[in-house]
Amino acid sequence: MLVGLLVLLPVLRLLWEAGDATVLTRVLDSPATWRATTNSLAIAAGATLAAALIGAPFALLIGLTNLRARTAMTFALILPLMIPPQIVAMAWTHLASSGSPILKPLGIAPAVGTANPVQSSAGMMLVMGIEHAPLVFLALRAALRAIPGDVLEAARASGAGPWHAIRGVVLPLCLPGLIAGLAMAFVAALGNFGVPALLGVPAGIPMLPTLIYRRLAGFGPSALPEVAVLAALIGIVACLGIALQTILQTRIASRLPGGARPLAAVPLGSARALVELLAWTVLALLVAAPLTALLATSLVSVYGLPIGFGTLTLAHYREVLALDQVGRAFANSLLLSGSAAALLALLAVPLAHAMALAGGNGRIARAIGVLVELPHAVPGVVLGIGCILLFLKPLPGLGVSLYGTLWIILAAYLVRFLPLALRPVQAACAALDPTVEEAARALGAGPLRRLVTVVAPLVAPAAAAGGLLVFLTAFNELTVSILLWSQGRETLGVVVYALEEGGSPTLGAALGVIAILVVLAAMLAAGALGRRLPPGVVPWRS
Repeated sequence: MLVGLLVLLPVLRLLWEAGDATVLTRVLDSPATWRATTNSLAIAAGATLAAALIGAPFALLIGLTNLRARTAMTFALILPLMIPPQIVAMAWTHLASSGSPILKPLGIAPAVGTANPVQSSAGMMLVMGIEHAPLVFLALRAALRAIPGDVLEAARASGAGPWHAIRGVVLPLCLPGLIAGLAMAFVAALGNFGVPALLGVPAGIPMLPTLIYRRLAGFGPSALPEVAVLAALIGIVACLGIALQTILQTRIASRLPGGARPLAAVPLGSARALVELLAWTVLALLVAAPLTALLATSLVSVYGLPIGFGTLTLAHYREVLALDQVGRAFANSLLLSGSAAALLALLAVPLAHAMALAGGNGRIARAIGVLVELPHAVPGVVLGIGCILLFLKPLPGLGVSLYGTLWIILAAYLVRFLPLALRPVQAACAALDPTVEEAARALGAGPLRRLVTVVAPLVAPAAAAGGLLVFLTAFNELTVSILLWSQGRETLGVVVYALEEGGSPTLGAALGVIAILVVLAAMLAAGALGRRLPPGVVPWRS
């Protein structure tokens, strides 16, 4: 109960602050509020449509057919979700600019002096759609995995061809999964800060997260009542999306029988090579091209020059790594993400074990499991403002304030990323053979001893995988950190954003490439651990 209460405190404090009628009326009467709200809803809806157009076809191809290299294809598709949004936005800015290292040699770059096409509403929809397409992909793929193979075989036995059976039986059954994925993509786009900050602000297109940041950066803590109302506004819309997602996921579970064989892959026959070529071409255009542009920008001696042997240099890497703020940011991000990963991996084991128990204690633990999902499900800006409100004043009884220290960022990370650490351990605890623990109980081992000596060693790989997922997400996190950092307590995500915003694109690109390499290394480590875990624990493994 204490864990559930602690993770909800920032959200409850935010709602309390947003309830001031005078401030509420003033904020809701402001045209800026409704302009940002309208932009947020419209751009999030467009980004959700783009995510569906990208994620759904890949889920159907990978989940239903005999495509080769499906794990590699899934890894490439999920990569934009693992890379921080400000770096994804930065990569697309360099790809589509007049000085693009990819488009300029091809003669198709925008003319010098014209606006960058991705710095627009349509550009933000596209970039956020690519970033959130994995959410649609994962939700739809999970729905496909829940469909028993007997359903498709029964349709085939009734005389339906393979594609007719998929269209008439499989697609209607997985439709709720698709809608649940759309709800997750919409909520993620609504709370995205990195993309609107780098693509929307230069084009004069405010969204609610950027409006909150600008108010807080301009007026400091005196603006907290107003930004609390704005954050609550985002939270309410997000909760509507979460409620829709929950209803649809429940509907999936009630409609499908479990425990059967999975769907058999439909052979593509002679069309397989062509379909694979098309799929990899789409991934090359959406994922590899912007990342290549980012890499090229980091290696060219002067921004805008064509890349070649005469312009190649590593000087930007040497310069950015020599900056004091970069060294501090690496140290702070490693400390924060490493501490959050270790603490949450340790906490996840007893919590997941309690959730797997039968009886009243298990029901209470499962109810807490639902509560701890809320801070991760709502946009990060809601949690960030809640943490400022909660920790601005000295802690009761201690007389110490966490505001302006690394501790407030760590507290926010612990609250926000607990579900990431918990889910893999939950899956591992559910797969444990209950007779193992019963044997230990028969030998006289108490609950704590069984947890430490029997359960913990068996679920340790899952706890390590959960910790790696937390590290991956927290290492470059921006939305929460941009609201909570202070001088000398920068994180890597904040410094990457500051370099790009400060007019140092080559330095920002170099630091972005380094951050991506760290993400790739952590993903490969998580993938290696995934071989010892149940399917689906590591998202990109089949």
